[in-house]
Amino acid sequence: MAQVPQTFFDALAVRTWCGLALETLGRAREEIDAINVYPVADGDTGTNLYLTLESAVAAVEAVFAGHAARSGPEGPTLADAVRAMAHGALIGARGNSGTILAQLLRGMSQVLADQETGLAGGETAHGDGETAHADGQGLRLALRHAADSARQAVAHPVEGTVLTVASAAADAADASCGAEGDCGTVARAAYEGARAALAATPGQLPVLERAGVVDAGGRGLVAVLGALVETFTGERPRDRAATVTAGASWEGGDASPPGECADTAAVAGQDGPAFEVIYLLEAEDTAVARLRERLDALGDSLVVVGGDGLWNVHVHVDDAGAAVEAGIEAGRPYRIRITHFAAGDVHTTGAERPPRERAQRAVVAVVPGEGLAGLYAEAGATTVLARPGEPPASGELVQAVRRAHAREVVLLPNDAELRHTAAAAAEQARTEGIRVALIPTRSAVQGIAALAVHEPERRFDEDVVSMTSAAGATRYAEVTVAERQAWTMAGICQAGDVLGLIDGDVAVIGSDVTATARTVLDRMLAAGGEMVTLVLGDEAPDTIAEHLEGRVREGYLAVDTVVYRGGRQGAVLLIGVE
Repeated sequence: MAQVPQTFFDALAVRTWCGLALETLGRAREEIDAINVYPVADGDTGTNLYLTLESAVAAVEAVFAGHAARSGPEGPTLADAVRAMAHGALIGARGNSGTILAQLLRGMSQVLADQETGLAGGETAHGDGETAHADGQGLRLALRHAADSARQAVAHPVEGTVLTVASAAADAADASCGAEGDCGTVARAAYEGARAALAATPGQLPVLERAGVVDAGGRGLVAVLGALVETFTGERPRDRAATVTAGASWEGGDASPPGECADTAAVAGQDGPAFEVIYLLEAEDTAVARLRERLDALGDSLVVVGGDGLWNVHVHVDDAGAAVEAGIEAGRPYRIRITHFAAGDVHTTGAERPPRERAQRAVVAVVPGEGLAGLYAEAGATTVLARPGEPPASGELVQAVRRAHAREVVLLPNDAELRHTAAAAAEQARTEGIRVALIPTRSAVQGIAALAVHEPERRFDEDVVSMTSAAGATRYAEVTVAERQAWTMAGICQAGDVLGLIDGDVAVIGSDVTATARTVLDRMLAAGGEMVTLVLGDEAPDTIAEHLEGRVREGYLAVDTVVYRGGRQGAVLLIGVE
């Protein structure tokens, strides 16, 4: 941890602030989760904020490590550090709360990075080896731009949320910053303004008043601003803002993370959407403007943050597949996360919120493509997207199990290579009191078969046995394109050859995707079958589904075929035969 206090806002101050804020959020994570009632009472605001800031910290540390390796003692510039912070938060943003935090950090970074080039006020440049930095005036401008840009990112801003707290912090900073205001003075004023606004949030949102808590997101922002005060003064402010308004209070140095903002639809509706959809998106600004309109019509709690071709999209919808498809039309979505809200994770409404309880049972599945993510989510599963060449770590699977918020969880890895990763995640989740059954599915088509017979009303053991049996009775295959020359069970393949793999082994080497797929399908059906599942990747020929369906109808009586679109799933085609 860098030494405090810092005098000016330079790269080292950015590093210090991020580290202190992460420590604070880590201490307060469970407390913030416990008061998360708006817009969805899913108890994960503190966790989402911590994970978002953790990604920002990792990006900043990587910049410092890179400069140390290349330049020796000369560290990164202020612009390098704040841009890394903003980018790390953007790509690591989790949930509604994390998405808004990412935009707050991005808004600050845009102003602070300009300090170095003299495009904004407050810049101070020095010779004698000193790097450019921002003073109190620059910090004031950064806080104002952060609050304004975060509000613009939310489709339908609601007062009494983190947006209100952020605006109050900026207002207080504006009022305090005289000609000689230093960073410590501005940071303390922003903190005090945010703390006062946080205390008033129950009077602005009835759901907070009924629950007897302040806004979880605003509480988080107070924590982050408290870390900013510590960065520039060396003193951790004593947080006098109560978390619970009905009698009890939380006091101490640990404030908490920024979180849940919502829109008017979530307040007015009797029942909110069933799914949370989040993804990163590479797209042009014009396409994102159209995407906002489409997603706003699909659901609520819409927040779109980012810029310069990279965006983070968050929305609550009933049709998760449509939300993903909208992203595909706008550009290239990836790192897609779809969460099915448990029965107790309702959107807060005008009605009294029932006590938050875990769902009895949930399914968590790793899926290889956006289309399959939507399909699994519509069936009630919490999904983790496995990107080609980037398998999820055990920590991601554990987090998905936590998001499912159930007493019992069935885990479907859908990849033989993830067996040990999934086992480690299941073991960790069990230490947290969650009953987890790992079904060793080796392909997404086996997971589809297991999910088709899933019945949450059955006894857990019976449900797991039934799902395991359905997955085991499903042979799986995939058609893909070889990237390089290699020895296989079917002979030597060259780069560009079409490979047909059955149960994980190369069985066919061909030159045409459709012909290879037909050969693979014939070999699988030679052993019998009643149902064929085809999952088409983005690179699949337009006519391949029609061709294979025709082949099944003509050559195999009483065999049904179902076709899904998997999106960017790595393989050209997945095949399942039950």
